[in-house]
Amino acid sequence: MSLAPSTSKDGPPHPTVPVAFRSRWAPLRPLVLRLHFYAGVLVAPFLLVAAVTGLLYACSFQAEKLVYAHELTVPVGGTELPISKQVAAARKAHPEGTVSAIRPSPEAGATTRVLLSGVRGVGADHTLAVFVDPYTGTVRGALEQYGSTGALPLRTWIDELHRDLHLGDTGRLYSEFAASWLWVVSGGGLVLWFSRRRALRRVRGTSGRRRTLGLHGTVGVWAAAGFVFLSATGLTWSAYAGAHIDELRTSLGQATPSVSAVASGGEHAGHDTVSTTGGGAEHGVGLDEVLTAARAQGLGNPVEIVPPADANSAYVVRQVQRSWPEKQDAVAVDAGTGEVTDVLRFDDYPVLAKLTRWGIDLHTGILFGLVNQLALALLAVALVLLIVWGYRMWWQRGRGSAFGRPIPRGAWAQVPPYLLVPAMAAIAVLGYFVPLLGIPLAAFLAVDIALGELAHRRGQRTYGAGARPGVN
Repeated sequence: MSLAPSTSKDGPPHPTVPVAFRSRWAPLRPLVLRLHFYAGVLVAPFLLVAAVTGLLYACSFQAEKLVYAHELTVPVGGTELPISKQVAAARKAHPEGTVSAIRPSPEAGATTRVLLSGVRGVGADHTLAVFVDPYTGTVRGALEQYGSTGALPLRTWIDELHRDLHLGDTGRLYSEFAASWLWVVSGGGLVLWFSRRRALRRVRGTSGRRRTLGLHGTVGVWAAAGFVFLSATGLTWSAYAGAHIDELRTSLGQATPSVSAVASGGEHAGHDTVSTTGGGAEHGVGLDEVLTAARAQGLGNPVEIVPPADANSAYVVRQVQRSWPEKQDAVAVDAGTGEVTDVLRFDDYPVLAKLTRWGIDLHTGILFGLVNQLALALLAVALVLLIVWGYRMWWQRGRGSAFGRPIPRGAWAQVPPYLLVPAMAAIAVLGYFVPLLGIPLAAFLAVDIALGELAHRRGQRTYGAGARPGVN
C-alpha cells in the first residue's frame, strides 16, 4: 500500500524518477497510486479477516490429527476384515440414515469411514462419519464430516469461518470481495515498488515512514506472486466469478468430467439387494467384489465407494487422494454383474480441469501437505503485516491534525485517451467476469468524478496538485 509523498522529517526528500521512465509511466502512476491507496484502505479490513481465518485453516489440518486421533487411528493389526463386515459393524452401531459412501482404511493403522446421509441433526450437505477399526470391526466413534477432503468438525468450522463467516450465501460475498481485490492491491503495489528508484527501496538505515514503506514494499514484493495465486484460485469456487469461470471452462470443453454411473442394463442390474439393514450399502454383487473390480483397474488407496443411487445406477469407486501425485481415477461397477462399465482417468482430464484441481488443492493446503500448509501460513502472516504497515503509513502521512490525508483527486484525468480507453475496456471485461471487482471500482470512479466536478464548481479542484507525477 505505497502512499503519497511525505515532507515529514523522517527522511530526505525523494528524488524524482528518471525522465525517460517518467515520460512513459507518469500518466499512469498517479492513477495506480490512488487506486492502490484507496483499495488498500477500504478493502484491507476484508483482507485482514481472510488472512486471519486463512491462517487458522492452514493450521487446522495438523490440529485435526491431534484432536481426533482416537477416531482416525488404531493399533496396526494383522489381517483387515472384508469391507462388507466393517460396514455391517458400523450399521449395527448406527442404523440411522443411509450409507452414502465408504472410505476403506487408506493405510496401516488408519480407520475405515462409513458415511451416513439423512441423519437427524446432521446438515443436508454434511454426513455422519462412523469410524471402524478395520482389523477388529470395533466402532471407534462417529463425527460429522464435510466436503470431499473429509473435514471433521474442527476443520469444518474453521473452513466455514474462512469461506462465509458462518453467514451462509450472504457471507460468501466477503471472501469473494477479498479475493477479487487481493490481486489488484498486490499488482498495484508491485508496480509502484519497481517504479521507485533503487535507493528509495532500502529498509536499513531509514526510519519513520520511509522505514515502514520499505518494510511494506519488500515483504509485498516477495509475497505478491503468492497473493495473486490465492486470489485467482479463490475465485474459481466463489459465488459469482466462480460461476463465470465454470461457464467459460464448459464453453471451451474444459469442464471437469465425471464417470458414468448408469448401469449396463442387464437383467441383473439393480436386483439381488442383500442389504442387511435399512439404508445399507450392499446391492447385487456386494461391496467386496466391487472393490476387487476397482483394484483390478489400478485404483489404489485412498478410495471412496459410492453405492448405487437407484435400481438403474452402478457403484462408483473413485480415488480421493488430493496430495501430490493426485489420484483421481474413477470406475463404475455394475451392481448386478460386478463388471466395470466405465473408467475415467485423471490423465484424461482437460488441461484446465487439471489446473483447477491442482490450484484448489494448493490453495487449501492439501497438495504438498505440511510444506504447503506452512507456506500458506507464511502468506497469511505476511498479509497481516502488510495491512498493519499500510495503515501505519496512512497514519504517518498526516500533517499535524490531518490524520491520513488521502491521495489528491483527479489522477484519472491525467491519463491520455490512448491509455485510458483501453484501460476502461479491460476494466469492463474484468467487471463482467469478476463483478465484486468491477462494481465497486465503477462506483469508486463515479464518486471520484462527481466529487471532482463538485470541487471544480467550487473552484477547489487541484488534479493532484502538490504531488508530482512519478514521485512517491
